Formats: sequence, C-alpha cells, structure tokens
Amino acid sequence: MVAKNFIGGLRRYFCNSSPWLTGAAATILSLGMWHLNIWLPLERVGYKLLFQVRETGVLPKQQWDKRIVVIAIDEKSVQKYGQFPWQRDRYVPLLNYLQKARPAAIGFDIKFVDRSEKDAEFAKAIEQSGNVVLARAWDDLGNPLIPVQKLSEAASNQGHISRQVDGDGITRQVPIWINSAEFSLPSLGLAMIEVYNLNQTKEPISLPQPSKYEPLQNIWLNWPGKVISLANNSQQSSPITYSFVDVAEGKIPSNQFTNKFVLIGFTAIGLTDPLRTPYNTEPPTSGVYFHAAVIDNLVKKSWLQTLPDIQVFGLLILLPFGASCLFFGSDLKTRIVLIFILPIAWFAIATVVFVFCQLWIPIAAPIGTVLIAAVGLQLREQYEKQQLMNLFAKHVSPETAALIWQRKEEIIEDGKLQAQELIATVLFMDIRGFTTISETLKPRELLNWLNEYLDAMTDCIMDNGGVVDKYIGDAIMAVFGVPFPNAKPEGIRQDALNAIAASLAMHKRLRQLNKRLKSQGKPVIKFGIGIHTGMLIAGSVGGTRRLNYSVVGDTVNVASRLESMNKELTADKPFKILLTDETFSYVSDRYRGEQVKTIQLRGRQQETMIYTILGKKKRSL
Repeated sequence: MVAKNFIGGLRRYFCNSSPWLTGAAATILSLGMWHLNIWLPLERVGYKLLFQVRETGVLPKQQWDKRIVVIAIDEKSVQKYGQFPWQRDRYVPLLNYLQKARPAAIGFDIKFVDRSEKDAEFAKAIEQSGNVVLARAWDDLGNPLIPVQKLSEAASNQGHISRQVDGDGITRQVPIWINSAEFSLPSLGLAMIEVYNLNQTKEPISLPQPSKYEPLQNIWLNWPGKVISLANNSQQSSPITYSFVDVAEGKIPSNQFTNKFVLIGFTAIGLTDPLRTPYNTEPPTSGVYFHAAVIDNLVKKSWLQTLPDIQVFGLLILLPFGASCLFFGSDLKTRIVLIFILPIAWFAIATVVFVFCQLWIPIAAPIGTVLIAAVGLQLREQYEKQQLMNLFAKHVSPETAALIWQRKEEIIEDGKLQAQELIATVLFMDIRGFTTISETLKPRELLNWLNEYLDAMTDCIMDNGGVVDKYIGDAIMAVFGVPFPNAKPEGIRQDALNAIAASLAMHKRLRQLNKRLKSQGKPVIKFGIGIHTGMLIAGSVGGTRRLNYSVVGDTVNVASRLESMNKELTADKPFKILLTDETFSYVSDRYRGEQVKTIQLRGRQQETMIYTILGKKKRSL
C-alpha cells in the first residue's frame, strides 16, 4: 500500500505538476529560439560583456603577447613617402633592416596583386629574408586575389586575410583554414607561425591542422585587450606598434624585432580596413590587429572553446526544469529575489569559466530560459488559481480561499478537485412560506428581496469558516470541514461548533434584516435550519463542460430532512435549529440543547435523537 501511494505520488508530481509542465514548455520554446538564432543577438552582447568585465581588472586580465610587433603604415609614413600605393621598392629597405634582426616571421597585410616595375627588386628582398608571408584574398565576386607570380615564388608562405564580421560589426571568429578539394589555405597569422616552425625545430608551436570536412575551419577569438596603436611608444601601445618610416630609416633598434612576429599593415585614416572588437567599437581599430590577435591566440593556445550543440541542448533542457522546481512553491517575494539572483549567478559562472578556462558558454539563452520558466510558472499558477477560485468564488471567505490555494496539491488532480471521503458538518436552511411570499411580489422585487436575504446569510456562513455548496431557490446548503479533511476529532468538533455559531449569527442577522424589510413594507422572513455531522464525499461534480465543487452522501440527506422538520418541532423554541445527536455530542459543552424528537432514519438500525439549540452555556470562572 505504501509503495502504491509512493508511486502514485511520483506519477502525479512528474506528470501533472506545474513545474514539469512549465519546464517542458520553456525548454521547447528556448530550443526553438536557439535553432532559429533568436538568442544570437543577445549572445553577442554577452560575448562583448565578458571581455569588458575582464578588462576591469577584478579578474586576471589578458595581455598581448610581447612577440607580436606591428609596423604601421600610418599618417606619418604617408606624409613622408606620399600617397598609397607606394612603389614596391619602398619595402626593400624595411626588409633589409629587419633581416639583421632575424624576426620569427614577417607578414604583409597588403595585397600585391598587380604587376609593377619594381617587383624583381622586391622579390629579391623577400627571398633573402626567407620568412616573409604574403596575403591572399577574394574580391566581392569571389575571384581570387593572388600575389603576382614573382612575389609568390619568393615568399616563404601565403595566408588569407579574410575575416568574419557579425551582424553587430564585431569580429569574433577567424577561418584559420579555408579548405577545398584542391587546397587548404591558412590564415595570415597561422601561415606566419608555420614559417616560424620551419625555421625553429626545437620548440615548434602546435597548430590546428586542416580538416577536409570543414570548408571554413573557424576558431573563436579571445581578444587579448584593447588596441592602443601609439606608434613608437612601445610602453603604452598594445600590441607594440612602430611607424613604418621609423623602422625603414633605422630609427628603431633592430633587436626590437628579434624572434618577433612582425605584421606590416595600415593604420592611416583612409587606408585601414576598420576592425571592431569587444574593446574597440567606436572608433574601430585597424584590420592589421586582427591578424595580431590570431597570432596571439595561436601562440598562447588561448582561443575560446564553445560548448557542442548537444551540450547546449542539454543545458537548455535541464535549466528550465531545475528553475521551475526551484520557483515552484515559492512565494512571489522569493521568486523576485531568485529572478535577480539566478541570472547574476549564471553570468558569474560564465565569467569565471571564460577567464580561467577560455570557455565561452551561452549566457542569454540560459538566463532567458530561466526567466521564461519563471514567467511561465507564474502565468500557469495564475491560470490554475483562477480555475480553482472559479470553483470556490463567492462560496468561501478570502482566508479560506488563500488556504485552498496554498494547499492546492492536496486536493487537485488532473485539473479537477479529487474526490475525498471525509467527516464534515452539513447545514441546510430554507425560508418558510416562500411560495406564498413569491406570489405577493413582482419578479424583480422578489429577486432583490431574496438576494438581500441570501447575501446576509452567506456572510454569516463564510465568516464562520463555512463553504456555501449551493443555492437551491430560497434554500442554502453549506458545509463546514471542506475541502480539507479533518483527521483529528478536534477538527471535526470545531466544524460542528462553527456550524452552530453560523446558525446563531444568522438568527441575529435575520432579526436586523426583518426590521429593515418591515420598515420598507416588504414581507418578513422566517427560516428553519437542519444540521448533521457525518461521512460524505467531496469533489468535482458535473461533466466536461461544467463542473462544480460539491458534497454528496447520506449526511446531506439527513441535514435536508431535519430542515424540513423544523416548522413543527421548533415553533416555541428560541432558535429554529434542529441537529442530530452526532452533531450535538460535539457542541454540548458549549451550547445548551434540548431533545425534541427521536426518529428512525433510513438505513439505520438505531433511532436518531434530534436536538434543538437553546443558547450558549455560561462559562464558569
């Protein structure tokens, strides 16, 4: 029996309870949004925010690798050598000077796709350097832009300078390999490291290898920091940047380039390819620093890792269920606190794994999913509360309604109030001579007169913890002890006491009402009340289109029969109340009663004693 109840409880909890249904709905919605890239703009904001938090210095900051040096074709160089493009021999003195320092590799972020008269001289300098990498690209129509043949043959390697720009203008990924059936082309930065590895056999840098299954083999950039391109001020610039003209004229000590990855590109206004990073958005920085970031990530193996889709899906499945269970059962204040704490906690986790593990986990989707689950659960509970209150609206006091909502899991199953066998006290009351009175009043006057009476009596019932089961014309059926069963005798006794208290309150209220009715020239009211305490069944009664909460059983019939006997048995009594000995046994210590009759009820072997209430007992001091 215990095992059966336990399994039944699990089934109800996992299949019917709000947190699991809400979690499932939030999961489906969030996964759909992920599949449709609806979360993507917010994830991009999260990516940017992670870098900005790291840059505050609260957590360890990244630094540009000191082995990266940029030689900038800046305004100073353009002013010195004239407008771009320059003659190819302009680069010869630069390469000759760098050759003395023996840098790790030299990369040109410049396209040399048109022939010139100075190609031979430039090619000779490239070949003598033995570590120069030239840039390849594609035009807007997809046609390849390849360095002229002489320069290509002289160069040690070639690398593409393509980069991916997201919808918000920030570059987050780099295709380190562009793969096809015919070739695999590395990015400029990777091609430079390949040249370094060829000349440095003792400690080569391990690199990602091309994969024929990925046409664009991307990595996520872990931007080292803000780009501050103050040429010739190596103590402040990031990464170290020198002016082209100063290097070409030998103003920078050659040892500043020894074993360095030297990038040559534009920073002059009008020449540069704008580059937006998480740190440099307005204004953007220069495109040459994109390749510097690629080299930095590859050298330090610090590029960002991301979760595989299967793990993201798992995350978006687990989080809403966990959040729904956490929110479930919490009050509104607790939920508001959790709504603030959980996103902050998740962002803190994302920041820690970003800084210390180079792992970029989704931020917006998990936080958004948790918020969806919270809102969904709140809306579902509001709907459930409305459905539940529809059953009890106008039937119970606000305090009882709040209690019903707090303990709803005890009585709701499959969207219905489950049947319960319980001991409760049923009260029936009816107006004497209603048919005769109705014939003397117009329909509208009769309804107003009746509603005024029903409203007054209902207040007395609800003020004493009763539930108005139904109105039957001029009759009222009320129950004390539902919807939650009282397993202890004290609770059953209290229900009986409440019923008697409500009955006495109705007598007092009726006297006040009759005075007002009499002054208005309207018929006064007489009633009778029948009360019985016993076993009954409580639950949802009705069909699929209409349900009511009600009680059924022999206890209801007994109370109704007592009410109909009231006229003849209480004519000379102070209160028009009849109750069975079952009910009187619970209230006899508080109220004075008198036995008025003994009757044989159907289905009972022993006769039932009927009592009436004479008033409250005086309490001894």
